[in-house]
Amino acid sequence: MIAPSEVLLLHSLVTPTAEGIASRVLAKAPNGNVTLFAFDAGQGLTEHTSPYDAMVMVLEGAFTLTIGGVPLRADAGTIVRMPANVPHAVEAPVASRMLLIMIK
Repeated sequence: MIAPSEVLLLHSLVTPTAEGIASRVLAKAPNGNVTLFAFDAGQGLTEHTSPYDAMVMVLEGAFTLTIGGVPLRADAGTIVRMPANVPHAVEAPVASRMLLIMIK
């Protein structure tokens, strides 16, 4: 979690991992959370579901988000909503960062 009432650079809050995925929870509440992710090129999350609606804000790079079997490309500066209980997967063709906001 991050401290309240501070101005922080998103880039400094998570350290990318070579050939891996790094994450940091920035805020957590009973009805959702906010997590910052850094994916190395070629990394991803296999198909899964979540009981939360998820908003993916692409900060750097690009992602292929497969939502309900449909692949979408999301580039830096875009946002995508992934509905609750719909299978989805995430793939980073290049080194990328995203902010994930999950809301119940």
